[in-house]
Amino acid sequence: MPSRTRSFLTLLALSSAVACMAMIFTRSSSRLSSGLVGGKAAAMTMSPRVSSMRHCSRSDLMSVKANKGVPNSIKTSAAMVLPALVVNAAQAHHTVQGLADTAEMDGMTTVISQGIPLLVAGTLAVQFLDPEKRRQEMTAAAGGDEMASVEKYFNGEGFQRWKKIYGETDEVNKVQLDIRDGHAVTVDKVLNWLKLDGGVQGKSVCDAGCGTGSLTIPLALQGAQVSASDIAVEMTKEAQRRYQAVSEQSSLAVSPTFEAKNLEAIDGKYDVVTCLDVMIHYPSERMSSMVKHLASLSKERLIISFAPKTIYYSTLKRIGELFPGPSKATRAYLHAEADVERALNEAGWKVVRREMTATNFYFSRLLEAVPA
Repeated sequence: MPSRTRSFLTLLALSSAVACMAMIFTRSSSRLSSGLVGGKAAAMTMSPRVSSMRHCSRSDLMSVKANKGVPNSIKTSAAMVLPALVVNAAQAHHTVQGLADTAEMDGMTTVISQGIPLLVAGTLAVQFLDPEKRRQEMTAAAGGDEMASVEKYFNGEGFQRWKKIYGETDEVNKVQLDIRDGHAVTVDKVLNWLKLDGGVQGKSVCDAGCGTGSLTIPLALQGAQVSASDIAVEMTKEAQRRYQAVSEQSSLAVSPTFEAKNLEAIDGKYDVVTCLDVMIHYPSERMSSMVKHLASLSKERLIISFAPKTIYYSTLKRIGELFPGPSKATRAYLHAEADVERALNEAGWKVVRREMTATNFYFSRLLEAVPA
């Protein structure tokens, strides 16, 4: 297949693949949302956009072949499809311009006139695009150690991204604000569960993967003795700074201890162990051992959250991965709830509470387990 024709097919395949997924998985509002703690995409209404993509005139296409530039009708039609998956509209416009300028006219008109089936086009998109390439490069740069790659990410560009998302700044887009709100709901559910069980004053708590302190800080303000850890030292520094800024707000406050360490390195015994939105960085083959390790640290209860693996969420994740932005470069792993619960059972624990937080761009399954 000529390279120019292939370039256009990639563009068409992408838009068609999104349309196909939207028709299958769209919610009642007919808007498609996509993404994880590592790559979230904007929502969009699909049917009129794809329809406009299929009705570019031949005169518009001929102007591309004659090197007269890309007509507004083509740029508009294609750019209506791409921005939801590309990081921003400017990048979408650049992508459309580049593909259209190099497309072979005969191949383009044949493709459009014959109307490639959406499912076939979706297959072409997966074949031509490589969402794993940048992640593999990051892992290779870290010596082949994926967790070292995660650590590097969260000490660098990832830290800047999530510091804003889990902060109070207005310098966030709608997607990031939605993620912030979703994560806050999960934290509130955990605090409510602990309150129903008698509160945390005087309790020892291990907050594994504390991030910027979203859960650590309110626990400490309620009198819990919190041992907070995160794989990234920049995260723990920010969490400590945020705690110090509010520590005088409560007479019950107990200063947490902050350490930079990964989940495997955590030791000791605690009344309560929490681990929110961290398992997304652990592949399935490591998830079970990590759940069992966390259970071994707790005496009374273990509260964990993870991105659930379902057909719907797996599809959204795959679409979002087609265009990972520069600050969304780590792998994101989904886990079947049955697998997580099985790991808990094998460790001698049972699930006593479960909740689901789902917004447009944030989805997290929350489980509370106690010794069986």
